[in-house]
Amino acid sequence: MEHQIKRGVSLYSFQNDTFLGRMSLEDCIRECAAMGAMGIEVVGEQTFAGWPERGMPEAGIAEWHRLMAAYGTVQVCHDFMLDYKRYKGRMMPFDEQVASVRKDIELARRLGAPYIRSLVSVEPEVLVAAAPYAEEAGVTILLEVHAPLHFDHPWIIRHAEAYEKSGSTALGFLPDMGMFLHRFPRVWKERFIRNGCPRDAADFIEKAYEDRRLAEYVVLDVMQRWGPGPQMAMVETLRHNAAYEPRRMLEFMPRIHNIHAKFYEMTEDGQEWSIPYDEVVAVLKQGGYRGYLCSEYEGNRWIEDAQEVDSLGQVRLQQQMFARLLGETVPA
Repeated sequence: MEHQIKRGVSLYSFQNDTFLGRMSLEDCIRECAAMGAMGIEVVGEQTFAGWPERGMPEAGIAEWHRLMAAYGTVQVCHDFMLDYKRYKGRMMPFDEQVASVRKDIELARRLGAPYIRSLVSVEPEVLVAAAPYAEEAGVTILLEVHAPLHFDHPWIIRHAEAYEKSGSTALGFLPDMGMFLHRFPRVWKERFIRNGCPRDAADFIEKAYEDRRLAEYVVLDVMQRWGPGPQMAMVETLRHNAAYEPRRMLEFMPRIHNIHAKFYEMTEDGQEWSIPYDEVVAVLKQGGYRGYLCSEYEGNRWIEDAQEVDSLGQVRLQQQMFARLLGETVPA
């Protein structure tokens, strides 16, 4: 099936390497280009020192465009954070929230990013109010649909209805593929065991996830059988993750413009352990999706207590998988 799906990487994937000084921004972009992942997604606070409090100097913008030109990459999305709980005991006033979103829209415009990612917790009224400015800037605001939310959740439906009522084309969605967690990640399980969760309890919780048992009942069972402890932290993950169906994206495809290709572990045979990316890509092709699949590695936090994190190697394996699924030449 012909398609226009492209490959990219969220630099969030390299958070360990950049924090520890093992990779510079240019290193990250160079490595992405070498994989044939030409779309670059950034989290402003991670990538640009001082953002948003100290702003973004023209020299930083010029350097960003230099890097994009040097490696033939393109900016896909700027993931922004709305600090609506900045003030103790009260929410940030509505007008301040809108002004904050406008500031990130302006950064996206200067960087050349067509999209900005909104946290799923942001009120739809805030994004609708910012939409006219986004339209002027040529930027589209994408709400991240992130587990435990999904496309049938009332909060997402509320956003969808508000977007349609507004009539704005500058409002859309960015699905995070963590919604489609069809197997309990084994890197999660082993981390909980290292933290002190009894192995039989971990086996019980994993089996409960496989059987799609109601999370609330599993939580109660674990408390009764094993009592308080690390096993309760493990079973709580069942409240926040589920195996939703990728085909639910089809109804919303006209407003889906970027994808967070979440993953926790790429295996040696080139598969993601928990998320059925063959199904995901098939649905995206069916729906005529034309944007980027941006790798978002989050296995780091589950293994860093026991071994060196190889974010680059993991992202490379996922990009090789995507190349195969998209019918491209597999990068080395």
